[in-house]
Amino acid sequence: MRKHSFLLATAMYAAIATAMAAPASNWPAPIKALQTQGVEIMGRFDAPGGMQGYAGILQHKPIGIYLTPDGKQAIVGTMLDAKGADLTAAPLKKLISKPMTAKTWSKLEQSSWIADGSQGAQRIVYTFTDPNCTYCNKFWNDARPWVDAGKVQIRHIMVGIIKDSSAGKAAALLGAQDPPAALTQHEKQHASGGIQAMAAIPADIRAKLDGNKKLMQELGFFATPTIFYKDPDGIMQTAQGAPSAAALNVILGTPGR
Repeated sequence: MRKHSFLLATAMYAAIATAMAAPASNWPAPIKALQTQGVEIMGRFDAPGGMQGYAGILQHKPIGIYLTPDGKQAIVGTMLDAKGADLTAAPLKKLISKPMTAKTWSKLEQSSWIADGSQGAQRIVYTFTDPNCTYCNKFWNDARPWVDAGKVQIRHIMVGIIKDSSAGKAAALLGAQDPPAALTQHEKQHASGGIQAMAAIPADIRAKLDGNKKLMQELGFFATPTIFYKDPDGIMQTAQGAPSAAALNVILGTPGR
């Protein structure tokens, strides 16, 4: 994966929005009109000035919608008070970001992953990892100070998508007697090929790999590493590629904290 940019998790809005969208039967006409233009309505909230607020998703991004008091017009945008404070962010976080975080984080927890780091670590990070991915290996190496200090546990959701040997290597790691130790040895020997690929993948391990790949695609991602973490507000964010030094401090936490 050659992309190093630090990305927000906008792709997942498209992947999950339809399943979470609120029923449309009783929406006012302007809101229904927005739905016909591709807006997913996630819920309603009270707004100042006699307006009604709606949380929506358009082109993978959350948007605020305000229905005028007469119910005949809808305004899309951010509402500010007299001091310039954003009155839209909190409702969107409640109606969109937090439910999506909970739903997706639960799916990540239920996937087939290998833990790297202390069980008692305060911060949990998930990443889709291919055993042949050079940038996955760089992320593993760059994360050592946080992992070794017991501050972060990185959960590697194993997939096999880069080379013909990727699935066999991922299967060997998942099927190892001590998967965390096998992953550590593999990453340390990555430059020389790492773990020996499993020639015949058992059905149960194949099912785990297929489930991980399906989840990755469901969330709208197709390359490794794709990293999932929570920001200080508890909202899930993502990054793709080997993170920069500055991005590592955001994903894993500022050193010393």
